[in-house]
Amino acid sequence: MPLADNPLAPSWLAEPDDANALAPTVWSMGTRRAASGTIEVAGVAATDLAARFGTPLYVCDEADVRSRAERVLAAFDREFARIGSSAKVYYAGKAFLSTEVARWVTEAGLNIDVASGGEFAVAIAAGVDAARLGFHGNNKSLAEIDRAVAAGVGVIIVDSVIEIERIADAAARHNAVQPVRLRVNSGVHAHTHEYLATAREDQKFGITLTDAPSAVAAIRSHPGLRFLGLHSHIGSQIFESDGFAEAARRLLALHAELLVGGDVPELNLGGGFGIAYTSVDEAMPIDQIAMTFADIVAGECARLGIAVPVVAIEPGRAIVGPSTFTLYEVGTNKDVLVEGSAVRKYVSVDGGMSDNARTALYAADYAVRIANRISDAAPALVRVVGKHCESGDIVVNADYLPGDVAPGDLLAVPATGAYCWSLSSNYNYLGRPAVVAVRDGQARVIVRGETEADLLSRDAGLDSSARHPNTATNGVE
Repeated sequence: MPLADNPLAPSWLAEPDDANALAPTVWSMGTRRAASGTIEVAGVAATDLAARFGTPLYVCDEADVRSRAERVLAAFDREFARIGSSAKVYYAGKAFLSTEVARWVTEAGLNIDVASGGEFAVAIAAGVDAARLGFHGNNKSLAEIDRAVAAGVGVIIVDSVIEIERIADAAARHNAVQPVRLRVNSGVHAHTHEYLATAREDQKFGITLTDAPSAVAAIRSHPGLRFLGLHSHIGSQIFESDGFAEAARRLLALHAELLVGGDVPELNLGGGFGIAYTSVDEAMPIDQIAMTFADIVAGECARLGIAVPVVAIEPGRAIVGPSTFTLYEVGTNKDVLVEGSAVRKYVSVDGGMSDNARTALYAADYAVRIANRISDAAPALVRVVGKHCESGDIVVNADYLPGDVAPGDLLAVPATGAYCWSLSSNYNYLGRPAVVAVRDGQARVIVRGETEADLLSRDAGLDSSARHPNTATNGVE
């Protein structure tokens, strides 16, 4: 049957004219298909990367990350200067954080948002000034709070009333005045997957708008706390501006109310800006996002008769997501006849849900291309799956590859810079892959891949003489 009539193809996925083509919205700015047929990033061929570092492998275009960080900051600086205010941009470290990435984004002028003691430790180890960090989390430990205050963290985001006393106690111990923001649930629901909507009232983050005034009064009652303003985060992978607009209106109404009791210099509208994972995704350009945010805030402040506050945002995925593709090697192929009429080609690779959990968690869609060659074979509808003992171990639910895709081919799955390494696991005792940064024709490991020796080193049932090191490099040179 014609491929276009294959009932297994999702309605949004069209058969491509060329199954070798790279959609520019999905890949990093430095990625292209070379004349040799191989995919290259910043002048380095995928085949060379696989030979040198092994697969699976996260391949990060360093210049792409730096450029996106600079463009976000420039856009928000420009647009909020236009309305007589300024902006703060925090890189959301939960998307992907390493010491190198921390340096890249801070060198671009961004601050960093961390959500755990571990993320805080990475940023500090990278040499980032603690004053440039925002500390999130719905269950910060006493030790995490104390460490952050002692280090001079720039701001702590209060997520529950109980944290107010805990932060105040730490500030008193360290003779500090600790800036804080209060996270509130605006009640605005992002147009996204249920599990990605983080501003619903019935969820673990923040407090309600109704309870916020009493929480702010409690913050202001402590001489060791300085209230900076409200914080909201309505979700992730958002393509529309209407949710942000409604959240801003609700927060600014509360902001105006709180001004009666004291200074409220800032408003944090969070992040969640969507990126293109497939060729049909249409992400809002960052210049448009910044202009829209500035217009919304300026208009609402004018209506309320208040000054425009400093506005903070927290992009993560929009900066690092498009920068990276994951490189795999094909192990087996299998054509499966479904319901007696349609064929689904299963292409199994040497990674899976341990290096990309998003497909299983959120039914996320990804694209895929053969990375080591081009082919004039007719496109075939494929499902790229991993090697784990789970039927839901799917990397790419549906895309078209040349029908001659075969064992030994390299596959590249783009837009894996955010929430892939950070959600990775050792399921089935697979080591987490290395992360390689590529820039100006040079590649280097920025996060070392795990070997079997690394995994066994944590097993307390073995003494050191019984451990068997793995000979595979997995990103180690």
